[in-house]
Amino acid sequence: MGGHCIAVDPWFIVAQNPQQARLIRTAREVNDHKPFWVIDQVKAAVADCLAATDKRASELKIACFGLAFKPNIDDLRESPAMEIAELIAQWHSGETLVVEPNIHQLPKKLTGLCTLAQLDEALATADVLVMLVDHSQFKVINGDNVHQQYVVDAKGVWR
Repeated sequence: MGGHCIAVDPWFIVAQNPQQARLIRTAREVNDHKPFWVIDQVKAAVADCLAATDKRASELKIACFGLAFKPNIDDLRESPAMEIAELIAQWHSGETLVVEPNIHQLPKKLTGLCTLAQLDEALATADVLVMLVDHSQFKVINGDNVHQQYVVDAKGVWR
């Protein structure tokens, strides 16, 4: 869950009523940790790919699908997908592709770290696929047509 209000507003409630807002605190902590869980899944997929191929890490391409904080919009504010893509690009020594059908250029924080790619290019060239936002353009792709063995599908689009 992301967006400019969802990530911040619950903390105001917790600050005002800490004892009554324990469930809200726990929910925010779980949601705030989710990007790191996804990163761990990506690292495991990359390790598996490296173990099964003759490629070096710098030769692997990772494609991240979606940057927006929710499907079918162009709003990237407080987006966990943006955070995940940035962390992957900072960690990964190879190329990190980003497919976001609702923007025409990368935001400044990803410029120089990632390459904005078209959907077909990412599906054809990436070794590891990371589904971050379930945009309608991604949901129409039949999972049987995704031939990569290493897929981290955080949205359940291709399962």
